[in-house]
Amino acid sequence: MAAVKVGILGYGLGGAAFHAPFVASTPGLELTAVVTGRAAAAEEIRCRYPGARVLPDTDALWRAGVDVVIVTTPNRTHVPLARAALERGLGVVVDKPAAPDGATLRRLGELADARGALLTVFHNRRWDDDHLTLRRLLGEGALGEVLRYEARWESWRPVPRGGWRESADPADLPGLLHDLGTHLVDQALDVLGPVATVYAETDVRRAGVGADDDAFVALTHVGGARSHLAVSALVPVPGPRLRVVGAHGQVETWGLDPQEVALRAGRRPVGDGLTDDGTLWGVRTPAGTMTLTTGGPEGTTTSDVPLVPGDHGAFYAQLAEAAAGRGPVPVSVESAAVTLDVVAAAHRAAATGQAVTLGAR
Repeated sequence: MAAVKVGILGYGLGGAAFHAPFVASTPGLELTAVVTGRAAAAEEIRCRYPGARVLPDTDALWRAGVDVVIVTTPNRTHVPLARAALERGLGVVVDKPAAPDGATLRRLGELADARGALLTVFHNRRWDDDHLTLRRLLGEGALGEVLRYEARWESWRPVPRGGWRESADPADLPGLLHDLGTHLVDQALDVLGPVATVYAETDVRRAGVGADDDAFVALTHVGGARSHLAVSALVPVPGPRLRVVGAHGQVETWGLDPQEVALRAGRRPVGDGLTDDGTLWGVRTPAGTMTLTTGGPEGTTTSDVPLVPGDHGAFYAQLAEAAAGRGPVPVSVESAAVTLDVVAAAHRAAATGQAVTLGAR
């Protein structure tokens, strides 16, 4: 079968590091065109992906004969660009946050259905090493019933970077809760399912920043478990990335999945679990582990569980299957919309100081 022709709208960090390398290395996909107005980006694309056309604007992309469009542009443009592609019957992958709220994303989903086009959201962090390892351990029953899920994404950036992510304009969907917080909420929902109530605290701690740079979110899941999620740009020494407590024990891990660092450094996956320099893709150096502690009447036992290699490329492997009509999209519209429901509720809770109850869908 002919490869699915993919066009990328935008070639900032998202297009250059998180999308183009995986599209180019996924069997069944062809990186056909990239839209960018930056000369340096255009030159990089020509060097790295000589088979891809560099296009100046979206109108040129609509005429390029692509099957799927990746929207990796500033947040405020996600909805109009996704809608424009769907109206033309093109499949769409849109970066998170895909929309300002779940209702808006669901309307895009209805448009996709009406046009017979696929729509999915790039929640690539479902394929981080720690998340994959946790899912495996929970599937094996290693912790018993989960009682509390804790996740952090903390860094030390006392000097603002500027730009729309730190804007005071709500239309930009700025701030860490919209950005990294969306990943944490999505992972918590992926593990523990729907949410009944949401409480949140957000602050703007740095001068010159217009959106939250420090946030805490507490979720009570329908099943009874609680999630405590934190994102901050003002933590010199981050806490554990993940700690999950169950009825029979707990797991804990520190540090981030290595894929983003590798991608930012220009390393690329080439398939079969390898990197273009011959090393293993998605594997930490030194080898990463998750600490598993289980308890019983005679005390506790601790062991180090090797982390499952991270694999953001699995998103695009599944996308290739979906585009060929052989399976579902990697992230359903509804699951991404529920994440947006929770993020929007967190913003309301932070503004009022009161927990928000989510209605059943």
